[in-house]
Amino acid sequence: MAVAGWGRRGGTAFLWGAFGAGPRRACSSGAPVWTPAAAAQELQSSGRGRFLLEHAAPFSAFLTDSFGRQHNYLRISLTEKCNLRCQYCMPEEGVQLTPKSDLLTTQEIVTLAKLFVKEGVEKIRLTGGEPLIRPDVVDIVGQLRKLEGLKTIAVTTNGMNLTRLLPRLKEAGLNAINISLDTLVPAKFEFIVRRKGFHKVMEGIHKATELGYRPVKVNCVVMRGFNEDELLGFVDFTKDLPLDVRFIEYMPFDGNKWNFKKMVSYKEMLDTIKQQWPELEKLSCEASSTAKSYKVPHFQGQISFITSMSEHFCGSCNRLRITADGNLKVCLFGNSEVSLRDHLRSGASEEELVQVIGAAVGRKKKQHAGMFNISQMKNRPMILIGG
Repeated sequence: MAVAGWGRRGGTAFLWGAFGAGPRRACSSGAPVWTPAAAAQELQSSGRGRFLLEHAAPFSAFLTDSFGRQHNYLRISLTEKCNLRCQYCMPEEGVQLTPKSDLLTTQEIVTLAKLFVKEGVEKIRLTGGEPLIRPDVVDIVGQLRKLEGLKTIAVTTNGMNLTRLLPRLKEAGLNAINISLDTLVPAKFEFIVRRKGFHKVMEGIHKATELGYRPVKVNCVVMRGFNEDELLGFVDFTKDLPLDVRFIEYMPFDGNKWNFKKMVSYKEMLDTIKQQWPELEKLSCEASSTAKSYKVPHFQGQISFITSMSEHFCGSCNRLRITADGNLKVCLFGNSEVSLRDHLRSGASEEELVQVIGAAVGRKKKQHAGMFNISQMKNRPMILIGG
């Protein structure tokens, strides 16, 4: 389908692909490039075109899919490497790392970020691997802060290097943080992540609260037989600290030996917590939020549930992902990818890159395939996606 509709340049909206003439052609990389006439022929007939015409707004057509979802949130993986070996993320045998020359350079990361922000992305999250082991992570944050229109720069980290780096990251422009922690028991921490370091993570959480991050989000992947017995402990963790503990349903990825019996559903977790705190209050949230949020009255913090498996939120998805080797993934659970790195390195113009991105977004499916089908699909391990 043609990538056509409303576009944006420097905050100005325009209808791209509906006027002018010219044949469809292909760029040097072989990717199709839709000229105005080719786009115009399909604009009126396509569902996407009708939606864009009916909902004219200063948001890029290239980041709007055929279901009207506007993607203003980009997650960029800075590295495939990690200093932990979490069981749900990293296969026990490890992963085949991409050669350094095939990973995005700092300049390529900033170039792509600038392009996405120009098209309407307002939030960028840096992921990994473990993003804070990348030597130039502070510099990357500083360069992202200069992008006009970018409102939020966030990071998801395991917290091991956080205490040391966070003051510099905050000064550079980091304004949101997620810290992964799946247990409050030091010995169990070592079992789950196959490394020591529990106290470093706890220090990182407290450092983030000391530096004024509100809330500090704590990501907890809940797995039956591992940590489902700690739900109440994690809720209590929010009593005196401004945390948002996010209970994440265990999701299937290549190599993590997922099975349905290990997954603890949102409703089961909620029932367990309500037995202890029947006064638990449900909080309102943004339409594009992935979380269902609750709060125990008088607690400083709150809890949330990420229900990717039992109650997916595909209908309001506003996220795109770029892997460390430069591939665009429009769905976390999809195995379809397009290499932005290859287009960059072949000399593609900004317009050609935008059209490649728009074509990928336009192919995004209505929803993921469901937990059982996903568990049978070939996809990257989580560590090679970037969360």
